[in-house]
Amino acid sequence: MIAMAAPDRRTDAWAWRFVGTALSFALFGIGGIVLRVLVLPVLCNWPGVPEARRFRARRAIRKAFWAHVQFMARTGVLDYRFEGVERLGRPGQVIIANHPSLIDVVFLIGHVRDANCVVKHKLWKNPCMHEPIVTAQYISNDGSAQMLENAAEVLQRGETLIVFPEGTRTTPGRPPEFHRGAAAIALRGASTVTPVYISVTPTTLTKAEPWYRIPLRRPHFSLRVGEDIDPAVFRDAAPMPIASRRLNEHLHRLYQRELGL
Repeated sequence: MIAMAAPDRRTDAWAWRFVGTALSFALFGIGGIVLRVLVLPVLCNWPGVPEARRFRARRAIRKAFWAHVQFMARTGVLDYRFEGVERLGRPGQVIIANHPSLIDVVFLIGHVRDANCVVKHKLWKNPCMHEPIVTAQYISNDGSAQMLENAAEVLQRGETLIVFPEGTRTTPGRPPEFHRGAAAIALRGASTVTPVYISVTPTTLTKAEPWYRIPLRRPHFSLRVGEDIDPAVFRDAAPMPIASRRLNEHLHRLYQRELGL
């Protein structure tokens, strides 16, 4: 007698995860409006130098993102593990991360103190995100040479910078394809490059998966901080364009190996 394969079944309180996911997206939008209308205007008009106002804005966003991650975890929408997070947030550090899901940036900003971030230019038109992004002085990924210089300058000032070199979410099952901009930023201004390897099992919130396509079982997010990379090793060995290409190729190989792709 030939055994028949059991059909895929919804597990881990699938119906509740559907409701929890819907609530998570609703709360994210509401939270963005509250930040824009109530919280950030107060923080930014509070007495202090511009750097203090920027710090207050980033702290408010970090706490909001951290709370959002905790809501999703505690309601059972997902679970996650963040290994080595204590090594993030150092002066002049550029954090390189792959981008398998929509909420990767929420995890990173929510767990890294006073981090700057290169974000998609189209988010400047998002009514929930525009004001927080501008107030926190995040950097627009508009593809210009000036963007590279702005990013290098914040690193030289001692800020931590989060970069997603793919510019968009990874296609599941394929290795990440990094644009060279992140390597160019690192070589121009970073004291150290720290990779963060993100994997999600089963996949969720990819470009091909809308929020309402809930996985059959609860997704697990794994965020793992890798070994530091000294950009001077590449910067001192070759002219900038060649060094940028070599660092980018090194990152490609590193992520393919660490993600098992």
